[in-house]
Amino acid sequence: MMIFGISLGSLIILLILAYLLMLRGRRNHQGLAALRGWAYAHRGLHGNGVPENSMLAFQKALDAGYGIELDVHLMADGNLAVIHDPSLKRTVGVDVQIEDLRTEDLVNYQLEGTAETIPLFRDVLDLYENKAPLIIELKAERGNHASLCKAVCDMLDMFNGTFCIESFDPRCILWLKKNRPDLIRGQLSENFFKSKNSKLHPVLKFVMTNHFVNALVRPDFIAYRFSDRNVIGTRLCRKLWGVQGVAWTLRTKEDYDTALSEGWIPIFEYFDPKA
Repeated sequence: MMIFGISLGSLIILLILAYLLMLRGRRNHQGLAALRGWAYAHRGLHGNGVPENSMLAFQKALDAGYGIELDVHLMADGNLAVIHDPSLKRTVGVDVQIEDLRTEDLVNYQLEGTAETIPLFRDVLDLYENKAPLIIELKAERGNHASLCKAVCDMLDMFNGTFCIESFDPRCILWLKKNRPDLIRGQLSENFFKSKNSKLHPVLKFVMTNHFVNALVRPDFIAYRFSDRNVIGTRLCRKLWGVQGVAWTLRTKEDYDTALSEGWIPIFEYFDPKA
């Protein structure tokens, strides 16, 4: 069968090659070496009365010799807060949006019923400067990806330490590619067809699950849900193109050891890998 002078077999081969080319990342960023060999506490070393994404959780992780993964939001006054959800309902108990708050408001919101309050990004940078590496996740909301990226990068210009930046939002990673190509950037993803909370359109689920956005953002690493790692696109991205993998979120020693044996940079939670 011929289609515009091209055989069906040739067309299939061309489509496969195009797909494989789309999976490429940017290989061998020199800064990746400093990130490898560390384990990263997810939102700090939290649990047992220590709130996630709190200064106490970050201090405990640092004291234990771990890097951290943390989440950053842009507030109404342009400053940066460290918290996972845009709403404070889960972590504070009030349905207030972090993007609507200003710096002076943060002292009014205690995390998980403790004395800990929502940290500023600057405070976390001060704590970790020249000590341990950071995996910084950008939490874009309401189309603020460009403003968020610029605010984070401007603050990181004053930081002496090792870090990388990741986001589920490919617009953030594309911004970094265009405006800060020197920084280590990573695309966060998972098998969105298995995610109960995903609101993505099925087409976007397919695109994000299978790393089609790599063609645009050229990530230095892919951060993928570890239990979903056998998705064919993820396997090809890592094995064919050699893109570094970051595994989230490891909750057992067995998964942690498996991740290390497979060459993933580990992000762990609710257990101590050194115990």
